[in-house]
Amino acid sequence: MGIQPLLQNFPAITQEVYHESFYVVGSHELFSVVRFVRDRLHYRLLLDIVGVDYWEYVDKRPTRFALIYHFRHEDFVQTLTLKVYIENEKQGVESIASLYKAANWLEREVYDQFGIHFVNHPMLKRILNHNEFVGHPLRRDYEITKGQYCTQTQDLMDELLPCIDSKGLDIQEDNLMVLNLGPSHPASHGTIRTLVALDGEQIKAAVSEIGYLHRGFEKSCENHTYNQIVPYTDRLNYCSAIMNNIAFVKAIEDIYKIHIPDRGVFIRVIVSELSRAIDHLVCLAAGLLDMGAQTNYWYLFNPRNNAYDFLSRLTGARLTNSYMRVGGVAHDLHLGWEKELEAVLREIEKGVDESLRMTQTNRIFQDRTYGISPVSAHDALSYGYTGPNLRASGVAYDLRFDKPYDYYDTFDFELVVGSQGDTYDRLMVRFYEIKESLKIIRQAIKKIPSGAISIERHDITLPPKRAVYQSIEGVMNQFKLIFDGLHVPKGEYYSAYEAANGELGFTTISDGSGKPYRIKVRPPSFLHMQSYPQIIQEYQVGDAILTLGSLNIIAGEMDR
Repeated sequence: MGIQPLLQNFPAITQEVYHESFYVVGSHELFSVVRFVRDRLHYRLLLDIVGVDYWEYVDKRPTRFALIYHFRHEDFVQTLTLKVYIENEKQGVESIASLYKAANWLEREVYDQFGIHFVNHPMLKRILNHNEFVGHPLRRDYEITKGQYCTQTQDLMDELLPCIDSKGLDIQEDNLMVLNLGPSHPASHGTIRTLVALDGEQIKAAVSEIGYLHRGFEKSCENHTYNQIVPYTDRLNYCSAIMNNIAFVKAIEDIYKIHIPDRGVFIRVIVSELSRAIDHLVCLAAGLLDMGAQTNYWYLFNPRNNAYDFLSRLTGARLTNSYMRVGGVAHDLHLGWEKELEAVLREIEKGVDESLRMTQTNRIFQDRTYGISPVSAHDALSYGYTGPNLRASGVAYDLRFDKPYDYYDTFDFELVVGSQGDTYDRLMVRFYEIKESLKIIRQAIKKIPSGAISIERHDITLPPKRAVYQSIEGVMNQFKLIFDGLHVPKGEYYSAYEAANGELGFTTISDGSGKPYRIKVRPPSFLHMQSYPQIIQEYQVGDAILTLGSLNIIAGEMDR
Protein backbone atom coordinates (compact mmCIF):
# COMPACT_ATOMS: atom_id res chain seq x y z
CA MET A 1 0.00 0.00 0.00
CA GLY A 2 2.88 2.38 0.76
CA ILE A 3 2.70 5.79 2.38
CA GLN A 4 0.48 7.49 -0.23
CA PRO A 5 -2.89 6.85 1.54
CA LEU A 6 -1.51 8.57 4.64
CA LEU A 7 -0.40 11.63 2.67
CA GLN A 8 -3.73 11.77 0.83
CA ASN A 9 -5.78 11.64 4.03
CA PHE A 10 -3.52 14.03 5.94
CA PRO A 11 -2.22 16.59 3.43
CA ALA A 12 -0.55 18.63 6.17
CA ILE A 13 2.05 15.88 6.65
CA THR A 14 5.39 16.81 5.10
CA GLN A 15 8.69 15.08 4.60
CA GLU A 16 11.35 16.04 7.10
CA VAL A 17 13.69 18.61 5.56
CA TYR A 18 16.62 17.05 7.39
CA HIS A 19 15.81 13.39 6.71
CA GLU A 20 13.57 12.40 3.81
CA SER A 21 12.41 9.08 5.32
CA PHE A 22 10.88 10.89 8.33
CA TYR A 23 7.38 12.37 8.03
CA VAL A 24 6.51 15.45 10.06
CA VAL A 25 3.10 15.46 11.72
CA GLY A 26 1.46 18.38 13.48
CA SER A 27 1.04 17.83 17.22
CA HIS A 28 -2.73 18.50 16.96
CA GLU A 29 -3.30 15.61 14.51
CA LEU A 30 -0.80 13.08 15.88
CA PHE A 31 -3.42 10.81 17.48
CA SER A 32 -5.53 10.65 14.29
CA VAL A 33 -2.47 9.95 12.16
CA VAL A 34 -1.23 7.16 14.42
CA ARG A 35 -4.69 5.57 14.49
CA PHE A 36 -4.74 5.66 10.68
CA VAL A 37 -1.23 4.16 10.57
CA ARG A 38 -2.32 1.30 12.81
CA ASP A 39 -5.79 0.55 11.44
CA ARG A 40 -5.49 1.39 7.74
CA LEU A 41 -1.80 0.91 6.99
CA HIS A 42 -1.37 -2.03 9.42
CA TYR A 43 1.71 -0.89 11.27
CA ARG A 44 1.01 -3.15 14.26
CA LEU A 45 4.27 -2.72 16.15
CA LEU A 46 5.23 0.52 17.89
CA LEU A 47 8.98 0.14 18.15
CA ASP A 48 10.00 3.23 20.08
CA ILE A 49 9.27 6.84 21.02
CA VAL A 50 12.39 8.99 21.00
CA GLY A 51 12.62 12.38 22.67
CA VAL A 52 15.12 14.89 21.27
CA ASP A 53 16.33 18.24 22.63
CA TYR A 54 17.77 20.37 19.79
CA TRP A 55 18.95 23.12 22.16
CA GLU A 56 22.62 22.74 21.11
CA TYR A 57 22.15 21.22 17.66
CA VAL A 58 24.17 22.72 14.80
CA ASP A 59 21.14 23.26 12.54
CA LYS A 60 18.21 25.35 13.68
CA ARG A 61 14.99 23.36 14.13
CA PRO A 62 11.37 24.62 14.27
CA THR A 63 11.20 23.98 18.03
CA ARG A 64 13.57 22.93 20.79
CA PHE A 65 11.92 19.55 21.46
CA ALA A 66 10.73 16.83 19.11
CA LEU A 67 9.36 13.29 19.31
CA ILE A 68 10.28 10.53 16.87
CA TYR A 69 7.90 7.54 16.56
CA HIS A 70 9.18 4.33 14.95
CA PHE A 71 6.63 1.77 13.67
CA ARG A 72 7.02 -1.64 12.01
CA HIS A 73 4.49 -3.05 9.55
CA GLU A 74 2.72 -6.36 10.10
CA ASP A 75 4.88 -7.80 7.30
CA PHE A 76 7.83 -7.03 9.64
CA VAL A 77 9.86 -5.59 6.76
CA GLN A 78 8.57 -2.05 6.28
CA THR A 79 9.16 0.63 8.89
CA LEU A 80 7.63 4.08 9.23
CA THR A 81 8.94 7.06 11.18
CA LEU A 82 6.79 9.99 12.24
CA LYS A 83 8.21 13.14 13.78
CA VAL A 84 6.42 15.75 15.86
CA TYR A 85 7.92 19.09 16.78
CA ILE A 86 6.73 20.10 20.25
CA GLU A 87 5.59 23.71 20.40
CA ASN A 88 5.11 23.69 24.17
CA GLU A 89 6.49 20.80 26.22
CA LYS A 90 4.08 21.48 29.10
CA GLN A 91 1.09 21.17 26.78
CA GLY A 92 2.77 18.33 24.88
CA VAL A 93 0.84 15.99 22.60
CA GLU A 94 -2.00 13.50 22.82
CA SER A 95 -1.05 10.15 24.32
CA ILE A 96 -1.30 7.13 22.01
CA ALA A 97 -1.37 4.65 24.93
CA SER A 98 -4.98 3.78 24.03
CA LEU A 99 -3.79 2.67 20.57
CA TYR A 100 -0.59 0.82 21.51
CA LYS A 101 -0.05 -0.65 24.96
CA ALA A 102 3.70 -0.19 24.41
CA ALA A 103 3.22 3.59 24.41
CA ASN A 104 2.36 3.69 28.14
CA TRP A 105 5.91 3.23 29.46
CA LEU A 106 7.57 4.74 26.37
CA GLU A 107 5.70 8.00 26.97
CA ARG A 108 6.47 7.90 30.68
CA GLU A 109 10.16 7.58 29.86
CA VAL A 110 10.06 10.65 27.57
CA TYR A 111 8.18 12.59 30.24
CA ASP A 112 10.72 11.53 32.88
CA GLN A 113 13.80 12.36 30.80
CA PHE A 114 12.60 15.44 28.89
CA GLY A 115 9.53 16.79 30.68
CA ILE A 116 7.27 16.52 27.63
CA HIS A 117 3.62 16.11 28.63
CA PHE A 118 1.26 13.52 27.13
CA VAL A 119 -2.40 14.48 27.34
CA ASN A 120 -4.78 11.75 28.60
CA HIS A 121 -1.98 9.41 29.57
CA PRO A 122 -3.37 6.91 32.12
CA MET A 123 -0.54 7.38 34.68
CA LEU A 124 2.01 10.02 33.65
CA LYS A 125 4.77 9.87 36.26
CA ARG A 126 8.49 9.18 36.44
CA ILE A 127 9.62 5.68 35.59
CA LEU A 128 13.43 5.54 35.56
CA ASN A 129 14.41 8.39 37.88
CA HIS A 130 13.22 8.40 41.48
CA ASN A 131 10.17 10.31 42.65
CA GLU A 132 12.22 13.06 44.35
CA PHE A 133 14.27 13.79 41.23
CA VAL A 134 14.24 17.43 40.10
CA GLY A 135 14.67 18.26 36.43
CA HIS A 136 14.99 16.13 33.32
CA PRO A 137 18.43 14.59 32.75
CA LEU A 138 18.36 14.14 28.98
CA ARG A 139 17.79 17.81 28.35
CA ARG A 140 20.97 19.32 26.97
CA ASP A 141 21.17 21.97 29.68
CA TYR A 142 20.97 19.48 32.57
CA GLU A 143 24.05 19.55 34.80
CA ILE A 144 25.39 16.00 34.55
CA THR A 145 27.54 16.28 37.70
CA LYS A 146 24.52 17.12 39.81
CA GLY A 147 23.83 14.29 42.27
CA GLN A 148 20.28 13.74 43.48
CA TYR A 149 19.60 11.27 46.26
CA CYS A 150 16.36 9.51 47.06
CA THR A 151 15.32 9.55 50.72
CA GLN A 152 11.76 8.18 50.50
CA THR A 153 10.37 5.15 48.70
CA GLN A 154 7.17 5.18 46.69
CA ASP A 155 4.29 3.15 48.11
CA LEU A 156 2.90 2.72 44.55
CA MET A 157 -0.64 2.86 45.89
CA ASP A 158 -1.42 5.63 43.39
CA GLU A 159 -1.03 2.95 40.70
CA LEU A 160 -2.32 -0.08 42.57
CA LEU A 161 -5.61 1.38 43.84
CA PRO A 162 -6.96 2.30 40.37
CA CYS A 163 -6.01 -1.20 39.22
CA ILE A 164 -7.94 -2.72 42.13
CA ASP A 165 -10.93 -0.44 41.46
CA SER A 166 -10.99 -1.45 37.78
CA LYS A 167 -11.54 -5.04 38.96
CA GLY A 168 -14.55 -3.98 41.03
CA LEU A 169 -12.71 -4.83 44.25
CA ASP A 170 -11.99 -3.07 47.53
CA ILE A 171 -8.95 -3.72 49.72
CA GLN A 172 -10.88 -3.66 52.99
CA GLU A 173 -14.15 -5.29 51.95
CA ASP A 174 -12.48 -8.05 49.92
CA ASN A 175 -9.77 -8.56 52.54
CA LEU A 176 -6.92 -8.19 50.06
CA MET A 177 -3.33 -8.37 51.26
CA VAL A 178 -0.81 -5.97 49.70
CA LEU A 179 2.63 -7.52 49.29
CA ASN A 180 5.99 -6.45 47.84
CA LEU A 181 7.78 -8.86 45.52
CA GLY A 182 11.35 -7.57 45.28
CA PRO A 183 13.33 -5.54 44.47
CA SER A 184 16.03 -7.27 46.55
CA HIS A 185 15.11 -10.89 46.10
CA PRO A 186 16.58 -13.63 43.86
CA ALA A 187 13.18 -14.45 42.43
CA SER A 188 12.73 -10.87 41.16
CA HIS A 189 15.40 -11.59 38.51
CA GLY A 190 17.16 -8.28 38.96
CA THR A 191 16.29 -5.04 40.68
CA ILE A 192 12.55 -5.11 39.99
CA ARG A 193 9.78 -4.35 42.45
CA THR A 194 6.24 -5.60 41.96
CA LEU A 195 3.46 -4.62 44.33
CA VAL A 196 0.59 -7.12 44.34
CA ALA A 197 -2.85 -7.28 45.94
CA LEU A 198 -3.56 -10.88 46.96
CA ASP A 199 -6.70 -12.83 47.61
CA GLY A 200 -5.06 -15.76 49.35
CA GLU A 201 -2.34 -16.81 46.91
CA GLN A 202 -4.10 -15.36 43.87
CA ILE A 203 -2.92 -12.02 42.45
CA LYS A 204 -5.90 -9.74 41.86
CA ALA A 205 -3.94 -6.60 40.90
CA ALA A 206 -0.29 -5.74 40.35
CA VAL A 207 2.00 -2.84 39.41
CA SER A 208 5.76 -2.80 38.84
CA GLU A 209 8.51 -0.31 39.57
CA ILE A 210 11.85 -0.26 37.76
CA GLY A 211 14.74 2.21 37.61
CA TYR A 212 16.87 0.73 40.40
CA LEU A 213 19.73 0.13 37.95
CA HIS A 214 19.55 3.35 35.94
CA ARG A 215 23.15 4.10 34.90
CA GLY A 216 22.68 6.94 32.42
CA PHE A 217 23.76 5.06 29.29
CA GLU A 218 22.15 7.50 26.88
CA LYS A 219 23.52 10.58 28.66
CA SER A 220 27.00 9.04 28.72
CA CYS A 221 26.83 8.49 24.95
CA GLU A 222 26.58 12.25 24.42
CA ASN A 223 30.00 12.72 26.01
CA HIS A 224 32.00 9.91 24.39
CA THR A 225 33.21 9.03 20.91
CA TYR A 226 31.47 6.23 19.04
CA ASN A 227 34.10 3.58 19.76
CA GLN A 228 34.26 4.66 23.41
CA ILE A 229 30.57 3.75 23.67
CA VAL A 230 31.20 0.08 22.79
CA PRO A 231 32.15 -0.91 26.40
CA TYR A 232 28.99 0.78 27.67
CA THR A 233 26.88 -1.42 25.39
CA ASP A 234 28.31 -4.49 27.17
CA ARG A 235 26.43 -3.39 30.28
CA LEU A 236 23.00 -3.34 28.59
CA ASN A 237 22.20 -7.05 28.34
CA TYR A 238 25.23 -8.41 30.16
CA CYS A 239 24.10 -12.00 29.57
CA SER A 240 24.87 -11.62 25.87
CA ALA A 241 27.19 -8.62 25.82
CA ILE A 242 28.73 -9.20 22.39
CA MET A 243 25.31 -8.95 20.73
CA ASN A 244 24.96 -5.42 22.10
CA ASN A 245 28.43 -4.60 20.71
CA ILE A 246 27.40 -5.84 17.27
CA ALA A 247 24.01 -4.08 17.31
CA PHE A 248 25.63 -0.73 18.09
CA VAL A 249 28.53 -0.88 15.64
CA LYS A 250 26.19 -2.22 12.95
CA ALA A 251 23.98 0.85 13.48
CA ILE A 252 26.95 3.12 12.81
CA GLU A 253 28.12 1.02 9.85
CA ASP A 254 24.62 1.27 8.36
CA ILE A 255 24.94 5.06 8.45
CA TYR A 256 28.23 4.87 6.59
CA LYS A 257 26.76 2.21 4.25
CA ILE A 258 29.87 0.08 4.68
CA HIS A 259 30.18 -3.71 4.61
CA ILE A 260 32.93 -5.26 6.68
CA PRO A 261 35.12 -8.06 5.23
CA ASP A 262 33.52 -11.50 5.11
CA ARG A 263 35.81 -12.99 7.74
CA GLY A 264 34.72 -10.27 10.14
CA VAL A 265 31.07 -10.99 9.29
CA PHE A 266 31.43 -14.70 10.03
CA ILE A 267 33.27 -14.01 13.29
CA ARG A 268 30.34 -11.81 14.32
CA VAL A 269 27.83 -14.53 13.42
CA ILE A 270 29.73 -17.16 15.42
CA VAL A 271 30.13 -15.10 18.61
CA SER A 272 26.62 -13.65 18.25
CA GLU A 273 24.91 -17.04 18.08
CA LEU A 274 27.10 -18.34 20.91
CA SER A 275 25.97 -15.32 22.95
CA ARG A 276 22.33 -16.05 22.07
CA ALA A 277 22.76 -19.60 23.34
CA ILE A 278 24.42 -18.34 26.56
CA ASP A 279 21.61 -15.84 27.15
CA HIS A 280 18.95 -18.52 26.70
CA LEU A 281 20.86 -20.88 29.01
CA VAL A 282 20.79 -18.25 31.77
CA CYS A 283 17.04 -17.72 31.28
CA LEU A 284 16.22 -21.42 31.30
CA ALA A 285 18.53 -22.35 34.17
CA ALA A 286 17.21 -19.56 36.40
CA GLY A 287 13.59 -20.24 35.42
CA LEU A 288 13.86 -23.94 36.19
CA LEU A 289 15.60 -23.21 39.47
CA ASP A 290 12.66 -20.99 40.42
CA MET A 291 10.40 -24.03 40.34
CA GLY A 292 12.87 -26.20 42.26
CA ALA A 293 14.39 -28.05 39.30
CA GLN A 294 17.95 -27.62 40.51
CA THR A 295 19.50 -30.49 38.56
CA ASN A 296 18.56 -28.75 35.31
CA TYR A 297 20.30 -25.63 36.55
CA TRP A 298 23.66 -27.41 36.60
CA TYR A 299 23.07 -29.12 33.25
CA LEU A 300 22.57 -25.67 31.70
CA PHE A 301 24.93 -23.49 33.71
CA ASN A 302 28.04 -25.65 33.45
CA PRO A 303 28.16 -25.46 29.61
CA ARG A 304 27.61 -21.72 29.91
CA ASN A 305 30.72 -21.51 32.04
CA ASN A 306 32.68 -23.36 29.35
CA ALA A 307 31.40 -20.91 26.75
CA TYR A 308 32.64 -18.03 28.89
CA ASP A 309 36.07 -19.68 29.03
CA PHE A 310 36.12 -19.63 25.23
CA LEU A 311 35.06 -15.96 25.07
CA SER A 312 37.63 -15.06 27.71
CA ARG A 313 40.44 -16.52 25.61
CA LEU A 314 39.08 -14.81 22.50
CA THR A 315 38.30 -11.34 23.86
CA GLY A 316 40.21 -11.07 27.16
CA ALA A 317 37.01 -10.83 29.24
CA ARG A 318 34.37 -13.33 30.31
CA LEU A 319 31.23 -11.22 30.66
CA THR A 320 31.72 -7.72 29.22
CA ASN A 321 33.80 -8.38 26.14
CA SER A 322 34.00 -5.08 24.17
CA TYR A 323 35.08 -7.17 21.19
CA MET A 324 33.53 -5.19 18.31
CA ARG A 325 34.72 -2.06 16.55
CA VAL A 326 33.01 0.11 13.98
CA GLY A 327 34.25 -1.40 10.73
CA GLY A 328 35.12 -4.86 12.02
CA VAL A 329 36.27 -6.74 15.13
CA ALA A 330 39.04 -6.01 17.61
CA HIS A 331 41.25 -8.95 16.61
CA ASP A 332 41.15 -12.32 14.86
CA LEU A 333 40.25 -15.71 16.30
CA HIS A 334 42.95 -17.41 18.35
CA LEU A 335 44.92 -20.51 17.37
CA GLY A 336 42.96 -23.73 17.90
CA TRP A 337 39.61 -21.98 18.27
CA GLU A 338 37.67 -24.45 16.09
CA LYS A 339 38.41 -27.47 18.26
CA GLU A 340 37.78 -25.54 21.46
CA LEU A 341 34.49 -24.12 20.22
CA GLU A 342 33.24 -27.50 19.00
CA ALA A 343 33.84 -28.91 22.50
CA VAL A 344 31.77 -26.05 23.95
CA LEU A 345 28.96 -26.70 21.46
CA ARG A 346 28.87 -30.39 22.37
CA GLU A 347 28.60 -29.53 26.07
CA ILE A 348 25.75 -27.10 25.42
CA GLU A 349 23.98 -29.66 23.25
CA LYS A 350 24.31 -32.33 25.91
CA GLY A 351 23.04 -30.02 28.66
CA VAL A 352 20.03 -28.91 26.61
CA ASP A 353 19.12 -32.48 25.62
CA GLU A 354 19.39 -33.74 29.21
CA SER A 355 17.30 -30.84 30.52
CA LEU A 356 14.65 -31.32 27.85
CA ARG A 357 14.51 -35.03 28.70
CA MET A 358 13.74 -34.17 32.32
CA THR A 359 11.27 -31.33 31.72
CA GLN A 360 9.46 -31.38 28.40
CA THR A 361 7.00 -34.15 29.30
CA ASN A 362 7.38 -33.81 33.08
CA ARG A 363 3.99 -33.44 34.72
CA ILE A 364 5.17 -31.01 37.40
CA PHE A 365 6.89 -28.81 34.81
CA GLN A 366 3.80 -28.81 32.61
CA ASP A 367 1.44 -28.06 35.51
CA ARG A 368 3.63 -25.12 36.58
CA THR A 369 4.04 -23.60 33.10
CA TYR A 370 1.30 -24.75 30.72
CA GLY A 371 -1.49 -22.19 30.36
CA ILE A 372 0.19 -19.78 32.81
CA SER A 373 0.15 -16.08 31.85
CA PRO A 374 -0.62 -16.53 28.15
CA VAL A 375 -0.20 -13.53 25.86
CA SER A 376 -2.14 -13.54 22.59
CA ALA A 377 -0.48 -12.54 19.32
CA HIS A 378 -2.58 -9.36 19.23
CA ASP A 379 -1.59 -8.33 22.77
CA ALA A 380 2.05 -9.28 22.25
CA LEU A 381 2.28 -6.92 19.27
CA SER A 382 0.46 -4.17 21.12
CA TYR A 383 2.85 -4.47 24.07
CA GLY A 384 5.81 -4.22 21.69
CA TYR A 385 7.02 -7.78 22.19
CA THR A 386 9.82 -8.97 19.94
CA GLY A 387 12.22 -11.92 19.97
CA PRO A 388 11.44 -15.24 21.71
CA ASN A 389 8.53 -13.79 23.71
CA LEU A 390 6.75 -12.65 20.54
CA ARG A 391 7.51 -15.87 18.70
CA ALA A 392 6.14 -17.82 21.69
CA SER A 393 2.80 -16.07 21.03
CA GLY A 394 2.71 -17.50 17.52
CA VAL A 395 4.08 -14.48 15.62
CA ALA A 396 6.82 -15.55 13.19
CA TYR A 397 9.00 -12.45 13.35
CA ASP A 398 12.79 -12.58 13.41
CA LEU A 399 15.01 -9.96 11.77
CA ARG A 400 17.40 -12.72 10.69
CA PHE A 401 14.57 -14.01 8.45
CA ASP A 402 12.52 -10.89 7.67
CA LYS A 403 15.39 -8.43 7.06
CA PRO A 404 18.44 -10.69 6.87
CA TYR A 405 21.90 -9.29 7.49
CA ASP A 406 25.38 -10.84 7.88
CA TYR A 407 24.51 -13.61 5.36
CA TYR A 408 21.80 -15.08 7.61
CA ASP A 409 19.78 -15.84 4.49
CA THR A 410 22.52 -18.32 3.46
CA PHE A 411 22.31 -20.41 6.64
CA ASP A 412 20.02 -23.41 7.05
CA PHE A 413 18.08 -22.97 10.31
CA GLU A 414 14.48 -22.98 11.49
CA LEU A 415 12.32 -20.23 12.96
CA VAL A 416 11.00 -21.53 16.31
CA VAL A 417 7.40 -20.43 16.95
CA GLY A 418 5.01 -21.23 19.82
CA SER A 419 1.21 -21.20 19.90
CA GLN A 420 -0.40 -19.60 22.95
CA GLY A 421 2.41 -17.49 24.44
CA ASP A 422 2.30 -18.97 27.93
CA THR A 423 5.23 -19.64 30.26
CA TYR A 424 5.68 -23.09 28.70
CA ASP A 425 5.97 -21.67 25.18
CA ARG A 426 8.36 -18.90 26.22
CA LEU A 427 10.72 -21.44 27.80
CA MET A 428 10.42 -24.02 25.03
CA VAL A 429 11.07 -21.49 22.27
CA ARG A 430 14.38 -20.68 23.95
CA PHE A 431 15.30 -24.35 24.35
CA TYR A 432 14.90 -24.97 20.63
CA GLU A 433 16.44 -21.65 19.59
CA ILE A 434 19.64 -22.81 21.29
CA LYS A 435 19.65 -25.84 18.99
CA GLU A 436 19.19 -23.60 15.95
CA SER A 437 22.01 -21.29 17.09
CA LEU A 438 24.35 -24.26 17.36
CA LYS A 439 23.42 -25.25 13.78
CA ILE A 440 24.27 -21.75 12.56
CA ILE A 441 27.62 -21.73 14.38
CA ARG A 442 28.66 -25.07 12.88
CA GLN A 443 27.76 -23.88 9.39
CA ALA A 444 29.65 -20.62 9.93
CA ILE A 445 32.75 -22.53 11.09
CA LYS A 446 32.74 -24.45 7.80
CA LYS A 447 32.12 -21.35 5.68
CA ILE A 448 34.41 -18.82 7.36
CA PRO A 449 36.92 -17.45 4.85
CA SER A 450 40.42 -16.19 5.44
CA GLY A 451 41.40 -12.56 4.97
CA ALA A 452 40.90 -9.23 6.69
CA ILE A 453 38.65 -8.82 9.72
CA SER A 454 38.15 -5.03 9.42
CA ILE A 455 37.85 -2.50 6.65
CA GLU A 456 40.87 -0.38 5.76
CA ARG A 457 39.60 3.17 6.15
CA HIS A 458 41.74 5.54 8.15
CA ASP A 459 38.73 7.69 9.08
CA ILE A 460 36.92 4.69 10.65
CA THR A 461 39.31 1.95 11.85
CA LEU A 462 42.55 2.16 13.79
CA PRO A 463 45.70 1.49 11.74
CA PRO A 464 47.79 -1.64 12.43
CA LYS A 465 50.31 -1.21 15.24
CA ARG A 466 53.22 -1.65 12.86
CA ALA A 467 51.99 1.40 10.92
CA VAL A 468 51.68 3.39 14.15
CA TYR A 469 55.22 2.48 15.19
CA GLN A 470 56.82 2.93 11.77
CA SER A 471 55.11 5.87 10.05
CA ILE A 472 54.01 9.39 10.92
CA GLU A 473 50.75 8.82 9.03
CA GLY A 474 49.92 5.85 11.26
CA VAL A 475 50.58 7.92 14.38
CA MET A 476 48.35 10.73 13.10
CA ASN A 477 45.53 8.37 12.14
CA GLN A 478 45.60 6.69 15.55
CA PHE A 479 45.76 10.03 17.35
CA LYS A 480 42.81 11.54 15.46
CA LEU A 481 40.57 8.49 15.88
CA ILE A 482 41.30 8.14 19.59
CA PHE A 483 40.91 11.80 20.50
CA ASP A 484 38.51 13.09 17.87
CA GLY A 485 36.45 9.97 17.10
CA LEU A 486 34.51 9.02 13.99
CA HIS A 487 32.83 11.92 12.24
CA VAL A 488 29.55 10.15 11.46
CA PRO A 489 27.56 11.87 8.67
CA LYS A 490 25.03 14.33 10.02
CA GLY A 491 21.50 12.97 10.20
CA GLU A 492 18.96 10.86 12.12
CA TYR A 493 18.86 7.08 11.74
CA TYR A 494 17.28 3.92 13.15
CA SER A 495 18.96 0.50 12.95
CA ALA A 496 17.80 -2.79 14.48
CA TYR A 497 19.39 -6.12 15.33
CA GLU A 498 17.91 -9.47 16.41
CA ALA A 499 19.41 -9.78 19.88
CA ALA A 500 18.74 -12.61 22.33
CA ASN A 501 15.71 -10.89 23.86
CA GLY A 502 14.34 -9.39 20.67
CA GLU A 503 14.74 -6.30 18.50
CA LEU A 504 17.58 -4.22 19.92
CA GLY A 505 17.36 -0.87 18.15
CA PHE A 506 19.51 2.25 18.16
CA THR A 507 18.26 5.68 17.08
CA THR A 508 21.37 7.71 16.28
CA ILE A 509 21.26 11.49 15.86
CA SER A 510 24.57 12.82 14.57
CA ASP A 511 25.59 16.45 14.26
CA GLY A 512 28.67 15.52 12.23
CA SER A 513 31.06 15.72 15.16
CA GLY A 514 33.09 12.91 16.71
CA LYS A 515 30.47 12.31 19.41
CA PRO A 516 26.80 11.42 18.91
CA TYR A 517 24.34 14.20 19.63
CA ARG A 518 21.78 11.65 20.85
CA ILE A 519 21.69 7.86 21.13
CA LYS A 520 18.39 6.22 22.04
CA VAL A 521 18.24 2.50 22.79
CA ARG A 522 15.20 0.39 22.05
CA PRO A 523 15.58 -2.21 24.83
CA PRO A 524 13.41 -5.33 24.40
CA SER A 525 13.24 -5.97 28.17
CA PHE A 526 11.72 -2.53 28.86
CA LEU A 527 8.71 -3.28 26.68
CA HIS A 528 8.35 -6.86 27.91
CA MET A 529 8.42 -5.76 31.54
CA GLN A 530 5.57 -3.31 30.97
CA SER A 531 3.22 -6.21 30.33
CA TYR A 532 4.25 -8.20 33.39
CA PRO A 533 1.83 -6.70 35.98
CA GLN A 534 -1.11 -7.34 33.65
CA ILE A 535 -0.32 -10.90 32.58
CA ILE A 536 0.24 -12.21 36.14
CA GLN A 537 -3.20 -11.10 37.37
CA GLU A 538 -5.53 -13.96 38.34
CA TYR A 539 -2.54 -16.31 38.75
CA GLN A 540 -0.73 -17.30 41.93
CA VAL A 541 2.43 -15.80 43.41
CA GLY A 542 4.46 -18.87 42.45
CA ASP A 543 3.18 -18.56 38.88
CA ALA A 544 4.23 -14.92 38.77
CA ILE A 545 7.82 -15.82 39.62
CA LEU A 546 7.98 -18.34 36.77
CA THR A 547 6.35 -15.85 34.37
CA LEU A 548 9.01 -13.25 35.15
CA GLY A 549 11.73 -15.82 34.57
CA SER A 550 10.22 -16.81 31.24
CA LEU A 551 10.16 -13.18 30.05
CA ASN A 552 13.92 -13.03 30.76
CA ILE A 553 14.07 -9.45 32.00
CA ILE A 554 17.60 -8.01 32.08
CA ALA A 555 17.62 -4.96 34.35
CA GLY A 556 20.71 -3.36 32.82
CA GLU A 557 19.01 -3.30 29.42
CA MET A 558 15.64 -2.28 30.81
CA ASP A 559 16.77 0.60 33.04
CA ARG A 560 19.88 1.61 31.11
